[in-house]
Amino acid sequence: MDDFLVIDRVSKSFGSLCAVDDVTLSVGKGEAYSLLGPSGCGKTTLLRMIAGFERPDSGRILVGGQDITALPPEQRPVNTVFQNYALFPHLNVWENVAFGLRMSRRPREEIRGGVDRMLELVRLSEHARKRPAQLSGGQKQRVAIARALVNRPQVLLLDEPLAALDLKLRQHMLMELNTIHEQVGTTFIYVTHDQGEAMSLSDRIAVMNAGRVEQVDSPENLYETPRSSFVATFIGDANFFTGTAVEFQHEGYVRVMVEGLGSPLVLSNGVVSANQTLKLMVRPEKISLTLKRPPSGERVNAFRGIVDDIAYFGSHTRYRIRAGEHSIIAQLQRSRFSGGEIDPARGQEVWMSFHPDEGRVLKLEDAAS
Repeated sequence: MDDFLVIDRVSKSFGSLCAVDDVTLSVGKGEAYSLLGPSGCGKTTLLRMIAGFERPDSGRILVGGQDITALPPEQRPVNTVFQNYALFPHLNVWENVAFGLRMSRRPREEIRGGVDRMLELVRLSEHARKRPAQLSGGQKQRVAIARALVNRPQVLLLDEPLAALDLKLRQHMLMELNTIHEQVGTTFIYVTHDQGEAMSLSDRIAVMNAGRVEQVDSPENLYETPRSSFVATFIGDANFFTGTAVEFQHEGYVRVMVEGLGSPLVLSNGVVSANQTLKLMVRPEKISLTLKRPPSGERVNAFRGIVDDIAYFGSHTRYRIRAGEHSIIAQLQRSRFSGGEIDPARGQEVWMSFHPDEGRVLKLEDAAS
């Protein structure tokens, strides 16, 4: 995929606060790309620099090979959809969408055709004469998206666009955004603190922390093979264990001595040396629970524990299990078709197990954190 939007060593500070610290990213044409991270990580500042609302202290921003770093917002091939919609309350839906085209003094027929096509795309044609106050939150957001897209920007920036919506409406709007992106093919840059939104919408995600990029990858790779404990915990839940490499096996596996849990076998995820301190990660849903020890011939890692707490979530149940000094979270799907399902009670002894392929060694500089 060719680089279309390039952020080249961009930094931005506000007084003594470094909001964006030497960030370099490249986004392909037509890609759905998310900037993901907690509040204060720099993702919104980075988006505002792409939009032209903030100027970088250093670095460049290019779109389609053109350096837009010094261009004002109105001269950039970029439009923004804001969290609060920013619709004109005195204009109806049709007029809100037409506003940008009218300001650009486009011909009347071009405006009429462009607005009508865009309202059809976001399925709001029948609401064209309504004022924003007469619309639901999801409808207002679709008007804002239509207004941003009608000018055919090369890049659409979406700044926490679903944060004001309730859970079911957010889920619905995510599907709407996926459909719109597939139909228009515009490059989307999506800013969010919600990992579920980023995972479901994006081709790739840049996870940010304290002004820097921790990892850029596909949603699947971020979840299955995080490179740091920050990414592992921000993208889903994880159990962490610190241990020492004691035995190396073929095909990239390593045995790690973990106090109280024996020597689990896991993928080494890179170069590991003997007696090195490592941090292991296992996702809660990768851990199986049984009342008896699993057969050792299955090459599983197994250890005993006592159920301390149980939380029922409808589709799944989470167990907090004590094993020596460790507090381990396991998650079981609730399905009548799941084989070997157990339903342990608080205080009951269980066996926890996971396959070596489900354990990960994180990058070594995180081992002491």
